[in-house]
Amino acid sequence: MTSTKKDPVLVVLQLSGGNDFMNTIVPYSNPLYYDNRPNIRIPEDQVIPINDQVGFNPNMVPFKRLFDDGKVAIIQGVGYPNPNLSHFRSMDIWHTCEPEKLADEGWVGRAIRELDPNKDNVLTGVNFGRGLPRALSAPGVPVASVGNLETYGVLTSIEVEQERTQALDIFSRMYSPAMGRGPVMEYLSQTGMDALAGADILATAPEKYSSTVEYGPSSMSQYMRNIAQVHIADLGTRFLYTTAPYNSFDTHATQMSAHANLTTNVSQTISDFYDDLKQNNASDNVVLLVFTEFGRRVHDNGSGTDHGSGGAAFVIGDRVKGGFYGEYPSLEADKLLEGNLHFNNDFRGLYATLLEDWMGLDSKPLVNGSFEKMDFIAKD
Repeated sequence: MTSTKKDPVLVVLQLSGGNDFMNTIVPYSNPLYYDNRPNIRIPEDQVIPINDQVGFNPNMVPFKRLFDDGKVAIIQGVGYPNPNLSHFRSMDIWHTCEPEKLADEGWVGRAIRELDPNKDNVLTGVNFGRGLPRALSAPGVPVASVGNLETYGVLTSIEVEQERTQALDIFSRMYSPAMGRGPVMEYLSQTGMDALAGADILATAPEKYSSTVEYGPSSMSQYMRNIAQVHIADLGTRFLYTTAPYNSFDTHATQMSAHANLTTNVSQTISDFYDDLKQNNASDNVVLLVFTEFGRRVHDNGSGTDHGSGGAAFVIGDRVKGGFYGEYPSLEADKLLEGNLHFNNDFRGLYATLLEDWMGLDSKPLVNGSFEKMDFIAKD
């Protein structure tokens, strides 16, 4: 699928909490934006213009550089029918592609099983962070979940018993409601041994890494650095996943300062990650997906914004055809969904594009159906 013989790799950065689409990609020429955002708005003279209608948040200068280089696809109004505004349920829908019922298999987990049905490489999928996102969970599918690459062992370091117990507890609480405690513990016992097998291999990644890029101190930045290390080490990992701190994008209050810090961190981290891969000649077979579970309401609440719909996703990489995909959702009152933006792009079509046009897989069994794809992956 790529212009080299390297296997394509997908990196996923999850922005938990519901990132504010309207203050990330700002419709600065639309008076309805300012009418609906008397308090939580970006002044027109601070917006970084993309065209004469929309622009980036002023804290996204590094990201704008990547966009200007043609490396960023902006998926506008991404979501799904009948949006759910619960963090847990909406993220669960994104993770499992099951809007009607709770499921125990994630879309990435299914893809890992498809790529490596015999579990020949226990590092086909690697997550960085506490617990394991449901997107990567599928019975019998090994996924390494790494808290710190230098001292790897979220599920395996017996000598760090407190950390191990905490990680297992987080995992159990996340999955027991949907799967039942028995299946959860069986899953942990299976994947625990697989993770143990991968620990020694992953421990070699930092030794193979050299870079002049200095990532920021945030956990997200350091996890993205770890992802770069694992990818550059060429361990056969095909899916790499991490999450911004839990619900950090849930900006109900003091949004202007909080969101400024968040967009600054995300923009700089993604820029650092891309520069790191370029410096190591390792960017040509990587695509990065950045998503959030929903957007925010059109009208602010005084000091923040409440849960909404019609958010944004970003796809970044050498093989990405940069630009906009989908229309910016209408801000007109009679075209809103109970005060929220309508979705224009089904997230399952976004996944299908990545799975088929990038990873070379049949997306239908992985996203539970056939959905319209987008055209952001450049063909050979």
